[in-house]
Order: sequence, then C-alpha cells, then structure tokens
Amino acid sequence: MVETPVKQTSRVLVGGGLLGFAVVLAALNLRPAVTAAGSVLDEMRETLGATSTWAGALTTMPGLCFALAGSTAPWVAKKIGIGGAVAAALALLTAGLVIRVLDGQLVVLGGTLVATAGIALANVLIPVVVKESFTTRIGLITGLYTGALQAGGALGSAVTPQLDGAFGGWRPGLASWAVLSGLALVVWLVSVRSRPGAPTGAGSPQSTGRSLLRSPLAWIVTLFFGLQACLAYVVMGWLPEVFIDAGVSRGDAGLLLGLISIIGLPVSLVVPPLAGRGGSQSWWIVGLAAFGFAGVVGVMVAPAAAPVLWAVLIGLGMSVFSLALTTIALRARTGGDTARLSGMAQGFGYLLAALVPFLFGLLHDLTGAWTVPFLMLLVLVAVQMVFGFLAGRPRYV
Repeated sequence: MVETPVKQTSRVLVGGGLLGFAVVLAALNLRPAVTAAGSVLDEMRETLGATSTWAGALTTMPGLCFALAGSTAPWVAKKIGIGGAVAAALALLTAGLVIRVLDGQLVVLGGTLVATAGIALANVLIPVVVKESFTTRIGLITGLYTGALQAGGALGSAVTPQLDGAFGGWRPGLASWAVLSGLALVVWLVSVRSRPGAPTGAGSPQSTGRSLLRSPLAWIVTLFFGLQACLAYVVMGWLPEVFIDAGVSRGDAGLLLGLISIIGLPVSLVVPPLAGRGGSQSWWIVGLAAFGFAGVVGVMVAPAAAPVLWAVLIGLGMSVFSLALTTIALRARTGGDTARLSGMAQGFGYLLAALVPFLFGLLHDLTGAWTVPFLMLLVLVAVQMVFGFLAGRPRYV
C-alpha cells in the first residue's frame, strides 16, 4: 500500500524526463536538413549543373512544404495521436535525408520535399506536446526546444562542410544526418511507450472548436511567425553564398552560418522563460528583431568588413523564433487550440516565408547584385516588428 504510489510517481518522473529529452532530441533534427544544404549549396550546384533558379527552388521548398504539410498536422494527430504523428514525422525526415542524395536535381528536390514534410509535422505538433505535457513549465521547455533547434541549425551549417571533406563529397555529408534523425525516432518511440497515459499517446488534444480564421489575433500571430521565418530562410539558404561572393571562404561562410544559429541557443534558454513570466512579450520581440535589422544592414552595405559582427546581430534577430513559438502556446487556452493555432501560424506563415527565398534569388539574378534583395528583406523585418509587438500582448484567440 505504501510502495505503489511511490513507484507510480517515480515512473511519471522518469517518463517526464525521457519525454523532455525526446522533445529536445527531435528538435535537434529539425534544422540540419535545411542548413546543411545551404552550407554546401555552391558545390551542389556545380556538381549537378544547377542554376540559381534551381537553388532558389531548393531554398524555397522547406518553407513551402512547412506550409502545406504543416497545415495537415492537426488532422494527422487526430487520426493517429500526437505520439504516432511525431514518430511518423521523424520517419519521413530520416527517409528524405537518404533519398535526396541518391541522384540528380529532381531527386534532390524530391528528397528534400519528403524530409521537410516530416519537419513540418513535427514543427506544429511538438509545441502541443509542450503545452499538454509540461503545463507548468511551458517557457522552460519551449526554451530548451528552441535552443535545440538553434543548435541543430548551427551543427548543420558548421559540420556539414567538414563531413563533406571527410567522406569525399556533399552526398555522404548530407546523408550523415539521417543517423541522428533515426536515433531521435527510436528515443521518441521509447518515450511515448513509457508514458501510456500521457497526452502524447494515442489521444488527441481538446479544442474549443472555434474557427481561428475569424480571429484577428490568430492572423497577427500568423503574420508575425511568417515574417520572422522569411528572415530565417533567406539567411539559411543564401547567406553563405553572399559571404562567398564577398571573398569569404566556403568553410568560413559555413562557420558564420553556424555562429548565427548557435547565438540563438543561450537566447532561447534565457529569454522565453523570462518573457513567459510577464504579461507581455512585445518589447522582447521588438528588441531582438532590431538586432536582426542592424545585421542585415551590415551584410547589405559591407558583408566582408565585419562578418562576425553581422552574424552575431542576425543570430540575435533570428532568436525571436523562440518567442514566436512561445506566443503560440501563450495565446491559446487549450492544447487543441494550440494545435490549431500552431497549424495556422506555421501553415500560412511558412507559405509566406516560402516565397521570399525564391524572390531573393530571382532579384539577385535580375539585378546581378545583392542590394535589392536585401532591401526587400529589410522591409519585411521592419513589418515583423509591428506584428510581433501586437502578437506579444496578453490575449487569447
């Protein structure tokens, strides 16, 4: 009679810790598929004989796929449960990472499509896991989750050129990341089975049933999310090539992209818990976005003058992603509403963001320079500050 509750409590504690580890490990895999390709994009183009337009399509595909596949995530979770849906997402990611290195231009695009479809599902559903399973620690777990996202992005861009050299080409270098995503899948399956009664099992989260398409706040959150993603995917897809054109070596350009990603790690660990405790996150959002604006100006005006400084500033600006996820969790009352708001924000938001890397490359092709594309990006960052300020105010959809 005394031992039973002790054992049950212990099991919940162990399960909670394992689930938290599974969330962090899954998050670690949700950016290398994108940043790894950006760090060897010039070599891929040379090997495949690809144009800048093809490269623009490759860098646009993650955002477009996040929009289309991410919008189906609540439906998938309802059919097979959140735990099963996240497992399916990690399986798709692993398969796509292998497929995209097997052949030419179309296979690279197809494999990237499969991998980013898996990322899209996980992007939407993991914030729901945080909302449902860590209700009293949303800011902390969101910080760990987004910190892992940033670390994964840094590893993808910084390590892939080294893997390229070690394994003899970009194909095995990119395929290496399937090992890490496969490990995340195994850990996720174990963590879900260890908590059979948890919200991340077969059940689906509860929802109020109201249409978020009629909610002005839901659209504000969506536009904020999409605009911050515009900066992120231009940076991950194009910034190494911008630095290389300015005379920076390919290895150093990859390290700079890695620095941009790793800057977000301490910010993501510290800022969301602090911002989540207060009623409003508005000024946190505006402050981080202002750093990003300054960094984009620096790259546009003199990319080779102080590339490390520009990378640090842009990294701070991109750290607003952690607050974008935090606002999704805090602007919804229930797990079901979180799932729907997450699906809407990431679906429509990434659809907006998907267009920008393609336009960025197209404007570069048309003008033969980087100034006009960066001017477009500056306008988007400025508008992001406005919608971020509005999204950070304490209200519910």
